[in-house]
Amino acid sequence: MIKKIAGETWKQLTFSGHKNLRKKYAISSLGRAASYSDKVTEDGKILNGSLTSGYRTLNLHVGDGNGTIYVHREVAKLFCKKPSPKHKYVIHINHKKADNNYKNLKWATLEEVSSHQQKSPSKIAYKKVQASKTKGLKLTATQVKTIKDTINNPKRKLTYKQLAAKYGVSEMTLYRIKSGENWSKVK
Repeated sequence: MIKKIAGETWKQLTFSGHKNLRKKYAISSLGRAASYSDKVTEDGKILNGSLTSGYRTLNLHVGDGNGTIYVHREVAKLFCKKPSPKHKYVIHINHKKADNNYKNLKWATLEEVSSHQQKSPSKIAYKKVQASKTKGLKLTATQVKTIKDTINNPKRKLTYKQLAAKYGVSEMTLYRIKSGENWSKVK
């Protein structure tokens, strides 16, 4: 028997092959998952599932295949309104992957996902650490200044490949310097 939580609603999961399974599965509006035989609140059992890249998942074996179901996506499908077909992705509003409450989930476009990820506290903390890093760097601030001046020079004769070889870095590093993803503090 599942302990009831005020305001929690359960809905049955339906997916390809769900009728072939011994048990039925349900997802709650608070992001909990359960298996049951007759009625989820009476004979249901809470499932912990697994973690895949920090996201709660259920691995359901259907027929010959293996189906991985992301709990946050199922909660969004069952409890959140999808604004348009362009909204294919589900984001956690508070950036906490373990919080699968429907109030914390939102359908988003690819552009919204990208923008949302940049505002993540862990991403901001990572950028801060990288910006203040001084050991183990391949380039100095002076070299980066020279690289930026070279890249922005309309009469530049060196290709990115040649410039990368000259400084012993990858071409991707040069593109990241140009876009400001790396070394944005050096002007």
